[in-house]
Amino acid sequence: MDFLVALNDRLWDPLVVLALGLGLVLTVLTRGVQFRRIPDMLRQIRGGGGTEAGVSSFQALMLTLSSRIGVGNIAGVATAIAAGGPGALVWMAVMGLLGGALAFVEATVAQIYKRRVDGRYWGGIPYYIERGLGRKWLAVVAALTALTLYAVLAPGVQANSITAAFDTAAGVDPWITGAVLTALLGSIIVGGRARIVAAADRLVPVMAVGYIAAALAVLAANASAVPGALRLIAASAVGADAVFGGIVGAAVAWGVRRAVFSNVAGVGEGTYGAAAAEVSHPVKQGLVQAFSVYIDTLFVCTATGLMIVVTGNYNVTAPDGSAVVEHLPGTEAGPAYTQGAVGTLFAGAGPLFVALALALFAFTALIAFTFIAETNLTYLFGAAPPRAALAALRGAVLAVTFSGAVQSADLVWAVGDVGYASLAWVNMLCLLFLARPALAALRDYDAQRRQGRDPVFDPEAAGVRGADLWERGGAPRRPEA
Repeated sequence: MDFLVALNDRLWDPLVVLALGLGLVLTVLTRGVQFRRIPDMLRQIRGGGGTEAGVSSFQALMLTLSSRIGVGNIAGVATAIAAGGPGALVWMAVMGLLGGALAFVEATVAQIYKRRVDGRYWGGIPYYIERGLGRKWLAVVAALTALTLYAVLAPGVQANSITAAFDTAAGVDPWITGAVLTALLGSIIVGGRARIVAAADRLVPVMAVGYIAAALAVLAANASAVPGALRLIAASAVGADAVFGGIVGAAVAWGVRRAVFSNVAGVGEGTYGAAAAEVSHPVKQGLVQAFSVYIDTLFVCTATGLMIVVTGNYNVTAPDGSAVVEHLPGTEAGPAYTQGAVGTLFAGAGPLFVALALALFAFTALIAFTFIAETNLTYLFGAAPPRAALAALRGAVLAVTFSGAVQSADLVWAVGDVGYASLAWVNMLCLLFLARPALAALRDYDAQRRQGRDPVFDPEAAGVRGADLWERGGAPRRPEA
């Protein structure tokens, strides 16, 4: 365990700087596309429809949100506050704003270099590394890294948080929760991509709206405490608070770290759903993916954090292990903080509500993880994977889900953090060299919008090379392979 903690520090400390820096650079290069194109984001979410080859923009958004909105929005926010104090929430929001540019670029590139395999669109990190950088070996490394993360390392974090929440709320044995969760997940993923997309399409809006509504109710009930909580959060973020001023470095580090874990902008998680979308221009899906970061971090994570701080349901521990504040003696950082916050309004029912919300969040994340893992498997085989390979992959996801449900929280979080950091390093470094085609596509999109046109992508006119799927027929509405 000590080895995993040390490894995470070595991976994440410089990654925090890279994520903030790259997000800022891409914001400047795109002229703040994640801010100036918000109206287009909303229009694109409402428009378009799926086909047999690709899903609609809305379905792609739901698939992405099903992986983005998970335990990071409840348990992850709590751990950020526990390690960095209330000021960590500001840095989570900062990373969310800058992360919009990261999400835009990686999703646009995923659309540019997507492929058609057995009549369906596939794409993501390994596809755009191979086509955009011309480095097949690096693409294979990225695919293996992503496959390992989403099939082996990440599912345990989601499953463990579900069992912990139900244990706290109703005393349900983790073995029972783990068995039920594994059985439900198996019933979805054996149906393949169509059933995975359909499940995400139905569950994500329900869980997000319901959870935010409950958070707003808690904040409304504690309205008089909100201004003071906001002042505390702001002062803690810059080291101006007397209690939390000494851990401002931890506030930055853990705020960014948990924002990246939650919204995964720059990690490349959203690129797989983005590439599967049917759109007339890659930038359209890039805008949709940028908006998904706002939903995840600025809405859901902020709602969780404000609830926790306003109700005082948190502890904070300094980097040396000493207690800075201890409002909940003996309570481990995680879902219990949020359960306590909701419980201040919905006595008795609050912990169970959070457990159910977390179960939906994490369950849809597990569904999306399976889709992402299968996409990387498809890349490695170069075609539809053999049935035996798919069965082995799905069996591994189910086995890790059950195992993670009954393991210690410290272990599964440490393992998951290593996996996310590893993939983030690969993807962000590649994005340094892949920003150019995304920027070219954005210039083309902006030019067409200024002309009052509904943008349609022609890679030759945009000056983008290697976009084979889009080249046939002069950037058709539905590009053919």
